[in-house]
Amino acid sequence: MSENTLAIVMVFIGLFLAGGVFSLAKQGLKIGAAVCALGAAMAITAGVLWW
Repeated sequence: MSENTLAIVMVFIGLFLAGGVFSLAKQGLKIGAAVCALGAAMAITAGVLWW
C-alpha cells in the first residue's frame, strides 16, 4: 500500500468514528462519545499528517 492509501484509510476511519460520536451522543452515552471523539481526532490527524 502506498502512503496516500494509508492516509485515506486513516481519514475514513476517523470519519467512521465521528459518526459513532454522533450516534453515542444521541443515545446519551457521553463517555463513549468522548472516547470515540478522541479516536476520531487522532485518526484524522494521522491521516492528514501522513499525506
